[in-house]
Amino acid sequence: MTTDRSDEITAAGEAARKVLEEKHLAREITLNASRRAIRAVQRREFYPARELIAEAAAFLAEADAALTGHPDVRYAGSLHDAKKEFAEANLTLAFVSGQALPRPEELRVEMPAYLNGLAEAASELRRQVLDCLRREDLAEAEGLFAVMDEVYGVLVTVDYPEALTDGLRRATDALRAVLERTRGDVTNALVMARMQDAIQSQQPRPDE
Repeated sequence: MTTDRSDEITAAGEAARKVLEEKHLAREITLNASRRAIRAVQRREFYPARELIAEAAAFLAEADAALTGHPDVRYAGSLHDAKKEFAEANLTLAFVSGQALPRPEELRVEMPAYLNGLAEAASELRRQVLDCLRREDLAEAEGLFAVMDEVYGVLVTVDYPEALTDGLRRATDALRAVLERTRGDVTNALVMARMQDAIQSQQPRPDE
């Protein structure tokens, strides 16, 4: 005689949905707040960005608490990605606004998330460099490009297995490509500016 297991199977399905829903909620609240903060920084809306970062920090603390009983998610890619974006938002804000860089322990993120966020933040600076070039602020563009270059110079020295750095090598390679494109843009802008200065200096003045 076959045992009726419908109740057991239904209970197993309900338990699985409950656990997965908790994991999904933790992932969504952390990613959403961090991405909104990054968009605000990209628009140079520093005060709203700081408010959103504070909101994201609260969500991360909430997510960590919610995942206390689920280490498989707490230390898996979903929360790592959220913490990486949170670090990216904080670091991009620091680079663009000129404030001191926060350290990993201040942000309460693990070192791999911090380093990957650093690589992403440096890549985000390309957009800021191009904005500076469009408004002919060459000094600011050069300064931001120098920051990108310095970040890359540090990250290439972090040569450890991917299992320890969670994809840092790929993020560093992506930054290198962005850096080289930006180098070309800044160099061309500087050459054009010097040519214009040379042409203007050779033109006779109206009273001559």
